[in-house]
Amino acid sequence: MPSFNQVIIIGNVGKEIEMRFTPNGNPVSTFSVAVNNTYTKDGEKVTETEWFNVTCWNKLAEVVNQYSGKGMPIFVEGRLKTRSWEGKDGQKHYKTEIIASRVQLLGKKEAAAAEQGEHTEELGDLPF
Repeated sequence: MPSFNQVIIIGNVGKEIEMRFTPNGNPVSTFSVAVNNTYTKDGEKVTETEWFNVTCWNKLAEVVNQYSGKGMPIFVEGRLKTRSWEGKDGQKHYKTEIIASRVQLLGKKEAAAAEQGEHTEELGDLPF
């Protein structure tokens, strides 16, 4: 039987993107995305926020790190991956994240910075 693992989210970047490099020199960026779900309960509007951890590799990691930032709207497409490890306390820990295959920035970095009272350089046309 065939398998299928694909997820698409649209939300806002939750904190500044962290970019690092593997020992082989491959760039990897990680960040969280907040996705709001709004519904009505007992005549009241209720908003719940779900947080997703996202990992981008190689050129996608570089582009996201350069052109996105905290609070910016973002579209992410990828697959779910769950990692596990044993902590120093002997307990098994799990983390589920989206390994991004496609990212589309839905706002400009300078607009997000202006909302936070910061100043950034003009980006001009984005290369994607």
